Amino acid sequence: MPIDYIPILAFLIFALMFAVGTIAMSSIVGTKKTTPEKMMPYECGVDPIGSARRRFPVKFFIIAVLFIIFDIEAVFLYPWAVIFKDLKVFGFIEMGIFILILFVGLIYAWKKGALEWE
Repeated sequence: MPIDYIPILAFLIFALMFAVGTIAMSSIVGTKKTTPEKMMPYECGVDPIGSARRRFPVKFFIIAVLFIIFDIEAVFLYPWAVIFKDLKVFGFIEMGIFILILFVGLIYAWKKGALEWE
């Protein structure tokens, strides 16, 4: 039985050697000259405006978290759609309840003003 895991172990060793070797070669071969342009924060090729350490409003993070929550919940719709015929009415009702809970959460966030960008 343990002999079946030898290819996985070999792959892990190869991946680890590749990662360590790439980092080592980068530090050996790469140039180390620092310039003010290299040390500037990168903002899509545009010269930065203001400090890179400014504070963001909490609303930004709330909208980001809501996006992640609803985006991850939408991922659950794909496997359900793949086996929809096998689940029959029970699966349809369960997904309906799931979507209803998501919809109630969206309405709650909307009523609380979490989606308002000021």
